[in-house]
Formats: sequence, structure tokens, C-alpha cells
Amino acid sequence: MSELAGRVEEFLAERRRENVSPHTIRNYGSDLRQFVEYFTPPGGEPPAPHEIDVLSLREWLGSLHRQKLEPSTTRRKLAAVRSLFKYLVREGRLALNVARMMRTPKLPKKLPTVPTAEQTNLLIDAVAAHDLKRPFPSRDLAIFEVLYGCGLRVSELCSLDLEDIDSALRWLRVKGKGKKERMTPYGGKAAAALNAYLADRAPAPGEKAVFLNHRGGRIGDRSVRAIVKLYATALAGDSGLHPHSLRHAYATHLLSDGADLRSIQELLGHARLSTTQRYTQVSLEDLMAIYDKAHPKA
Repeated sequence: MSELAGRVEEFLAERRRENVSPHTIRNYGSDLRQFVEYFTPPGGEPPAPHEIDVLSLREWLGSLHRQKLEPSTTRRKLAAVRSLFKYLVREGRLALNVARMMRTPKLPKKLPTVPTAEQTNLLIDAVAAHDLKRPFPSRDLAIFEVLYGCGLRVSELCSLDLEDIDSALRWLRVKGKGKKERMTPYGGKAAAALNAYLADRAPAPGEKAVFLNHRGGRIGDRSVRAIVKLYATALAGDSGLHPHSLRHAYATHLLSDGADLRSIQELLGHARLSTTQRYTQVSLEDLMAIYDKAHPKA
């Protein structure tokens, strides 16, 4: 194994020790191994980390641009390389993080696609009808109710443990980004779905996760994405719906019904209010659509 490849594996092992989410580690691993592959000549070895300079990184970024990758994908790959070099500087293996000198590609301003409250409720009602012959219908319904009823990220849903549920007061303890915890309330429909699922739950010995896979272990984020897509495609004809769509819907519908931004920020676990403020733009677009449709002078 080359020095660069070895440093990548050390970095990934350190991230695992820090309890970084499996989804993030998987992305880090894929992006950094591609980075190593780019710098590896046929039949040879890549340069050592200290031999990679700003010019080399610019050439690598140019190769990503030629692949016509989405700006968000390029940003993610650059962030992974920056994190690797930052780790190597901290460990004393590099004197300078040259990746910090690279300009981050700008993202186009894009508002999230949000299903309406009617569309969301029709979909969840269809899930509740159990028209699809699925092996764990009560689990699937609970996933939808908690994603929409609490606005959780998919990683937060997967990391829920039984001890995180306060069924008496209807609160969830949610483990968010950067190991930050927050308390999130859940409503009557989510409570009913959770209680029905927990009565059916069949865990493997010692498993404390709330949501389980077919083997009785903790469900993974890919499986949750596949479940949401399956139901959305089959019941609503929308193959583009994903768990984060339900998080967007949660925030947008709260805002439309009068919740203030600071409260929504707390409920979503956003570190910055500016992240939450994009939902005001979605709501304004909805208002303009209503105005254009209904006002005689529009």
C-alpha cells in the first residue's frame, strides 16, 4: 500500500473512532480512494502527501470539472481532501494544508422541492392503508410518521435508540450533526404509529435500535431511502421523493402555519439561522403561486 493510500485508511479509522456516521465515512472513503487513484500512474505509486502541491490539486479539480460533476459533488470531494490534509497536519505528517488554498466551487441557488401538506398526508395515509404487500408495514409507516412528524434527518432516524423515546411526554432525544443532541416533540399520529410498530418489533439479542432491518439489527440510511422511494413511486408516482423531502415538508408546513423561524431552527437542529431561512423563500414562492392563481389583478 502506498503512503498516500495508507494515510487515507488511517484518516478513515480515526473518523470511525470519533463515531462519525457510516454514511459520511462511506462518502469520505469513496472520494478519497478516487483521489488516490487519480494520482496513481499506471504501474506506479502516487506521490506522498507532502509531494502534492496546489498546482497538483488544481489539476485534480480540473479533472472533476471535465467529468461534468455537479458542483455539490465537487465541493464534497474537496471537503474530504481538506479534512484528510487537516488530519495529517494535526498528526505532524504535513507542515501545511495546501487543500485550504483551493477555492470552493459555488453552488447555484436552488430551493428544495417540497410536497404540499395535502400531497404529504395523502402519501402517508396510503402507506397506512397497507396496500403494498410489505414484510414490515408497521415499521414502514412509523418511519414515514417520524420523518415527517419530527423533521429528522435520515441518519438521526437510524440512530434512534429505545431509550431516546419518552412516550409519556412524547419527546425524542435526537443525535444530530457533530454529536449535538436535541429534544424533539412528536404528535399523536407519530405516537400511534410508533406504539404499533414497537409492539411488532422483533430485535436481535441485545439490539437497542428503534428501527430495525429484516435481520433484527439497526436499519441503515440506504434502506430507509429505498423504503421511502418505493412507497413514493408506487403510491404517489413520485420517484424523486426522499427522506429529506419529508424534512423539508415538515419545516415548510410549520412555517406556513405560523411557526417562527427560531423555533423551527431549534426543531431542525440547524446551527445557523441562515440555513433555516431558505424555507421562507419556499413559502414566499407558494404565496406568489396562490396570488397569481386567485387574485383578479395578478
